[in-house]
Amino acid sequence: MGSVDSVRTTTGWAARDASGLLSPFRFPLRNIGVEDVYIKVICCGICHTDIHQAKNDLGISRYPMVPGHEVVGEVLEVGSGVSKFKVGEVVGVGFIVGCCRACNPCESDEEQYCKKKIWTYNDVYTDGKPTQGGFSAAMVVDQKFVVKIPDGMDPEQAAPLLCAGLTVYSPLKHFGLSRSGLRGGILGLGGVGHMGVQIAKAMGHHVTVISSSDKKREEALAHLGADGYLVSSDASRMNELAGSLDYILDTVPAFHPLEPSLGLLKLNGRLIVLGVVNTPLQFMSPVLMSGRKSITGSSIGSIKEVEELMLFYKEKGLTSQIETIKMEYVNEAFRRLEKNDVRYRFVIDIAGSKLDQ
Repeated sequence: MGSVDSVRTTTGWAARDASGLLSPFRFPLRNIGVEDVYIKVICCGICHTDIHQAKNDLGISRYPMVPGHEVVGEVLEVGSGVSKFKVGEVVGVGFIVGCCRACNPCESDEEQYCKKKIWTYNDVYTDGKPTQGGFSAAMVVDQKFVVKIPDGMDPEQAAPLLCAGLTVYSPLKHFGLSRSGLRGGILGLGGVGHMGVQIAKAMGHHVTVISSSDKKREEALAHLGADGYLVSSDASRMNELAGSLDYILDTVPAFHPLEPSLGLLKLNGRLIVLGVVNTPLQFMSPVLMSGRKSITGSSIGSIKEVEELMLFYKEKGLTSQIETIKMEYVNEAFRRLEKNDVRYRFVIDIAGSKLDQ
């Protein structure tokens, strides 16, 4: 990866402290190395993780921090060794921009589990310089961590696939849950959850949305096409559906009990934790043992998987439900996202916000 130099700079919106408040910030980009792609950012999705990081909820934040890891842009320049991309193509950048390339995960095309991976923001390159994300006008990224957006796909539609969509697609593929005929549950109907419904339905699954209240019932059934809706506080219905699900994708990014979900699983059922939670989750072991059930986790997905997902979405004719905003609205968008007041993913119109003007 090239070294950081002040010759080329760009503007992003950065958090300066744990308040998480974002404001304009000018910062240097790396020189374009042999394997690098210089990208003009078109749009960038907003994820709950952006809030966690901006507010130092996980205790690992570095400031100033430019968030953003669902980045779609246009290639403006490529290094002399770049073979995957050409100037003018529309491309995407997800959650990581570096890895060791030599460990077992890297050699198995699962670089998201590399212990030396470099996050798109709130991290440092191998030379110690900070990474900054897609809430900015431009990025320089190694071609290995860039994906082509399929021709004809809207950039705003592609952005949520780079994290939210990938987060649910990867475990379904890895755990052998992509075959048709399964019965799945989606716990939490937010940005990740709504994509979980779409992807699972497109794979031929019977899908039940599990929520803490009844307020999203119509949205889940009438608009997203879920087959069932279950309120977790409805003890009668929870008992009725006990042992009925092959898997549950747990997308809730806040503390919640696991036992109710475990009770819904069949023999050998799997609860897959996808939400970032900064407090310990709890369960009683007999609930797990009585059905040989398992609790597991999954982190985003690989470059190979996001390329598969892009083609899957295009082939199936799927679209994400998004709300497009300008950068000036980003702090209000953060506040709304914390209250789950979005259907279902914010995408920032970076190009339209004219950050470098």
